[in-house]
Amino acid sequence: MERRKILVVANQTAAGAPLRAEIKRRMESAPCKFVLVVPATPPHEHATYTEGEADAIARDRMEDAVTALRGLGADIEGRVGDASPVLAVGDTLIEHPDVDEIILSTLPPGA
Repeated sequence: MERRKILVVANQTAAGAPLRAEIKRRMESAPCKFVLVVPATPPHEHATYTEGEADAIARDRMEDAVTALRGLGADIEGRVGDASPVLAVGDTLIEHPDVDEIILSTLPPGA
């Protein structure tokens, strides 16, 4: 069976239980390779920020998520993307045009 390549787009939810459960479910249904992109969006808790701070926050989230997902047995690579999730996805698809599906992980409504 051919491995499915799945692009995962997440930020604050990247290491969360719902996304881990979905990744595990996908792995149980078929062989998969995952590419996680975490957009370097500006932090909302600060009135001012630098692009470097946004990148560092995204890198920390990405590294934590990759570690957690590898702990489940996932074949995953991670990257920090553009602050715009749309541009982050577009940039990733240029490098990985063979993606079979995309998972968008967002905060629950009202969060």
